[in-house]
Amino acid sequence: MSGRITVVVADDHPMFREGIARGLQLSGFFEVVAEASTGPEALEAIRTHAPDVAVVDYRMPGLDGIAIVHAVVRDKIPTRILILSATAESGVVFRAIEEGAAGYLDKGASRNEISSAVQKIAKGLTVIPDELTGNLAGEIRMRADRNDTVLSERELQVLKAFARGLSIPDTAKELILGASTVKTHARHLYEKLEVSDRAAAVAEAMRRGLLE
Repeated sequence: MSGRITVVVADDHPMFREGIARGLQLSGFFEVVAEASTGPEALEAIRTHAPDVAVVDYRMPGLDGIAIVHAVVRDKIPTRILILSATAESGVVFRAIEEGAAGYLDKGASRNEISSAVQKIAKGLTVIPDELTGNLAGEIRMRADRNDTVLSERELQVLKAFARGLSIPDTAKELILGASTVKTHARHLYEKLEVSDRAAAVAEAMRRGLLE
C-alpha cells in the first residue's frame, strides 16, 4: 500500500478518542482524516472520506459500532472497520464479525496494539485477539448446533403462519387441520426452538434463519 493509511477515529470519550488519533498520527504510518463523537457523525465521516480503516467504539450515541459496520457493508463503502469495546462477550464479538467488522479489540489495548491492528486490517487481514478467539469459536459452535434445527414440513407451515400473525384457530383453518393437531405441531415446534410461545418461536426462528 502506497502512502499513509487513512483513518477515521470515533469514540464519544474525547480524551480516549484524541489519544488514539494522536498516537496513530504521530506514528508516521497513518493520516487521521476525521474524528467523531457519535455514531451518526462516524458514519457521515466514513461516507465523506472513505478512509482505509475506521476505528470505532462499540457503544456510541445514535448508532453503535455494529450498526455502523452494517451500514458500511450495505452501502459498499470500501472502509474496513476495527471495533474497540469494553465488552468481550462472545455474542457481541460474533455479531461484529458476522456483520463484516475487520477486527475487534478490547479498549484496554495499548496504542501499539491498536496501531498494529489498523495496519493489518488495512492490508486485508482480520484481527481478533487470542483471548477472544476461544470464546468466538465456542459461540460459532453453539450457533452451528442451534442452526442444525430440523423442522418437519408441517411444523414449518405452522411457524410461517405464526410469523404472519395467525392464531392457532386461524392456522388450523388455513391448513385445513384440527386445532388440537396444530397445537401438537406448535408444541413440538416450541420444544425444538426451546421457547414457550408463538412470538418467541418466531423471534428465535428468525435468529436461526429458519424463516428466510
